[in-house]
Amino acid sequence: MYIKVKVIPDAKKEKFERVSEELFEISVKEKAKQNMANKRVQELISNHFGIMKGDVKIISGHRSPSKIISINK
Repeated sequence: MYIKVKVIPDAKKEKFERVSEELFEISVKEKAKQNMANKRVQELISNHFGIMKGDVKIISGHRSPSKIISINK
């Protein structure tokens, strides 16, 4: 399954919001440096879907706020 994610790094509060069936908006406290924000996004998505972190992969948008993520259930 593929989902689209809009990430807001360096936020004051973490937020995980489902905008539509395939679109999520995620705010994380981590900065967009050294892949810290991407790792936190993977953790939040894996917790939301109840899967292991290794089953969440960023397909495109590693350096962009808009990402496409693959989820293996």
